[in-house]
Amino acid sequence: MAGIYSGSKMGFAPCTAQACVEILKHHGIATTGRRAVVVGRSLVIGKPVAMLLLADNMTVTLCHTKTENLPAVCKEADVLIVAAGKAGVLGAESVRPGQVVLDVGIHVGEDQKLCGDVRTTEIEAIVQAVTPVPGGVGAVTTSVLASHVVKAAERKI
Repeated sequence: MAGIYSGSKMGFAPCTAQACVEILKHHGIATTGRRAVVVGRSLVIGKPVAMLLLADNMTVTLCHTKTENLPAVCKEADVLIVAAGKAGVLGAESVRPGQVVLDVGIHVGEDQKLCGDVRTTEIEAIVQAVTPVPGGVGAVTTSVLASHVVKAAERKI
């Protein structure tokens, strides 16, 4: 993980953090000069994805569920990455038209169905795009893991 902070390409970024960046690249979402807000400060997703976005020339604000006036901060983002660790923590009050929202959360809701950190049904008509849960960031994370395994094996050969 130290490689993320130092810019070294020796190791691998955490898979979920890299999956977020890969989703943006795959869909042609511009990053240079744009603003990202990351909600979540964990060592597994929040901090690493912030560093990867900085490396892609984004201006990054790192927040958490205790951030004052979190909805207003979230609305400033061009790209909003939500990894708060709390089901349905963000909804329409936290987004604006034109945003790209990546929901990293995965929880079992009260209805026993999988859900994310974002109340997707509230925001999908507002934002430019939002990743689904399930079938969004998690699916790409699995692909990134497979890629890391192959690259690690190639380095050993």
